[in-house]
This record gives sequence, C-alpha cells and structure tokens, in this order.
Amino acid sequence: MKKRHLSFWEIWNMSFGFLGIQFGFALQGGFMSRIFQTLGAEKESIPILWIAAPLTGLLIQPIIGYMSDRTWSVRWGRRRPYFLVGAILSSVALVFVPHSPTLWIAAGFLWILDASINISMEPFRALVADKLPDSQRSNGFVIQTLIIGIGTWVASNLPWFISKLGVSDEAPMGVVPMSVKIAFAIGAMVFLSSILFTIFTTTEYPPEDMSEFEKEKQKKNRFFRDIYENISGMPTTMKRLGVIQFFSWFAFFTMWSMANPALTEHVFNAPAPIESAYNMAITAQAEAFNVANTAFQKASNLVGSYMGVYGLSSMVFALILTFYTTRRRINRKLVHMGSLILGGIGFISMYFIPSPQYLAISFALVGLSWGSILSMPYAMLSSAVDPKKMGVIMGIFNMFIVIPQIIAAIGGINFISHLLGNDSINAMIVAGVSLIIAGLSNFLITNKNAISYQKVSD
Repeated sequence: MKKRHLSFWEIWNMSFGFLGIQFGFALQGGFMSRIFQTLGAEKESIPILWIAAPLTGLLIQPIIGYMSDRTWSVRWGRRRPYFLVGAILSSVALVFVPHSPTLWIAAGFLWILDASINISMEPFRALVADKLPDSQRSNGFVIQTLIIGIGTWVASNLPWFISKLGVSDEAPMGVVPMSVKIAFAIGAMVFLSSILFTIFTTTEYPPEDMSEFEKEKQKKNRFFRDIYENISGMPTTMKRLGVIQFFSWFAFFTMWSMANPALTEHVFNAPAPIESAYNMAITAQAEAFNVANTAFQKASNLVGSYMGVYGLSSMVFALILTFYTTRRRINRKLVHMGSLILGGIGFISMYFIPSPQYLAISFALVGLSWGSILSMPYAMLSSAVDPKKMGVIMGIFNMFIVIPQIIAAIGGINFISHLLGNDSINAMIVAGVSLIIAGLSNFLITNKNAISYQKVSD
C-alpha cells in the first residue's frame, strides 16, 4: 500500500496521546522512589522495588503487539482499542498510587500502573510505522519525542508547582504529601483526555489483504510459535540496536530509581530521615524527624523539577530534528551516538557540580540522549523490518529495554555502584558510563537503510 504523506498536524494528532503516557511515566519515574522512601524503604532496596516496571513490559508489550497486529475494527481500527483500555487502567492507578498506606501496596500499584501504561504505549510506536511512509518515519518518531518532552517537563514540575500554590509538603510519618497526591490526580486526567484526543482525531489504514488477514486471525495457538519465530529470525540490525538499547535503558532505569536518593543526599544535603534513628516518643526528636522529613520532601520536589529539564531539552532536540528532517536526510546513527555520549557526560557531571542550580545543565545534556532514545532506534528499526509484523516486532524489541532494567533492579545497580563506594551518587556515575558505552555501540549499525531512509537492500 502506498501511504500518503501526512501534514505536521496529522502527525501531531496521532502522537498527542503520548502526552498522557509521558505524564504517567514522568510521575512514576520522578516520584515513585520518593514515595517508596516516604513509606520507609532503604536506599539499597529501591531498585528491587522497581522490578515490577520492567517485568510488566517484558510480558505485556509482545502480547499487546501481537494482539494489535491481529485486530481490526471498522470503527476503532487496529491500535486505538488498546490505547483506550490502557488509558482507563492507567488513570485509575495514578489516582491511587500516592494514597498507598504501605510499601508493598505501593509496589503493587507500580506493577498495575506500568502494565497499564505499556498497554497504551506499544501500539503508539506501531501506529507511526502503520501510518507514515518510510521517508516520514524519522519525522514521526521525532514529533512523538517532542510531545513526550512536553509531558516530561510539565509532569516533573507538578509537585513543585502545586506546593508553590500553597499546598503543603508536610505530612505525618509514612504518609505521602498532598502536593504529590494532587499531582498524580492531575496526571490521571491528562492521561485519559490526551488518549481520547488521539482516538477521535486519527484514523487507521485497514489490512491490505482483508481475506488473508482474516485467515491469519483464525489460526489458533500460534502466539508462542510466532513470538519464537520472530525472535529466532530477528534481523541483524535489530540485534545490534539491542546492544545500544541495553546500555541506554540500564542508564535511565538507574536514574529513575536512584536519582532522588542520590541527589537529595549528595546535592541538597537533605536525605530521607530514617525512622529508627529517632525516638518518636520524645517530642524534640519527633520534631527533628518532621523537620528532616519536610526538608527531604522539598528537596525531592526540586529533584523532580530539575529532572523535568531533561524533558525540556529533549523537546528542543525534537523540535530541531523535526524542522531538519522535513527538508533533509539525517544520519540516524551519528545523531544517536553523539546524543548518548553527551547524556553520559551529563550524568557523570552530577557528582562534581558545586551547587544545585547546575543540575539544570546536567539534565539538559541527559535530555539530548533521551530525545534520541525515543526516536532514533525506532526510526532505524522500522526501516529494517517487515511492516506487516510491526506490532509484534516493536513488542519484541521492547525486550532490549526491559532486560537491562531487570538486571539493574535485581542487583546490577547496587553491585556496580558499590564498586565505587557506598555513596548513592555513584549510581549516577554508573548511569553515565553505561550511556557512553551505548553511544559507542552505534558503530555496530551498518545497514544503510536503517542509518538513512534511502531504499537500499539489506
């Protein structure tokens, strides 16, 4: 099927749902560790509490990709039903997460939240490849990145902004502050409304051969066989991109799980108070705990706000690429390599900054790599695989995102960072080195059609 070129606003509309998805991810990534610490988690236990996120991605995305490839509704299309289901579930989870009374309930809600976000997210990646001709795919993924950048920046600043409006950051021991609860409720509303906007402004192409499509749907018990065949027949370019993805996502999982404890402690000198260090029966010690806890909560607001800068810089990066790719070809490989290396430098610089204000520069560099991670690998992959299997391929490709996160969660972060010492900030150095390795791994990509959108046989 010859796909027509879409206008900027058509691509924008089909990608707008990512605003809500990123609100969910940014609130989760920026504040979940804070919630865990507020509920009493020790720093060393935080990565394992995050394991729900990559595990759900490992299970959900290939299944949803496979199912959406085999779905077609004249009214709702192929991918949009999954957008809607994921949005409803995610919005409900976002409302309840900060109200968790115990650590294990918060971890359970993280599991539900991440599974629900994944139901919406994977079909969005496939939709770009479904709708756009090859020459517009870089542009399409870049516009997605632009919207993701907006969502990251706004959502990351929500608790700080809400507290500036007068909502208190103070809360009793083991209770999440109201500023965070309101931020998550706003995130739930944005998530659902932005997904609905895309659903009602975007149409989808039907399968090219409807009779063949229906025959495929009738085949039973082929899921595991098809997944196995697609993994065993994985194109060389996809495997090599997997190496880049491994080190990239190890780095970002390290940031999401450890940035709050690392930066509140190292940069703001306001670590989370440990309940056992205070005798709450003594009034003076109880007051000291409350002072330390409020300082930690306010520092966490600022960490989240500074983290939002990486969304802002990824947005600027995406804007530049959007305007450039509408007129010229880009070398996706070199763009991705340079962006990842700069992001690695940003992470490492967090160890050396003299005052908190410099975190803006560090996270701005991280944002360049984030903007590239969200666009370039998918643009390279979509130009090197069978378009008929785009949903399941995107789902399988997600393995290269979740496996490094699982390794990081079950001890990878703690083991490597402790080689450098016991300070939490060492985790950011580990993230930086991992991202630089990811950048250099781009030398593995040699497929000319993946590097640029010219048609060259593989």
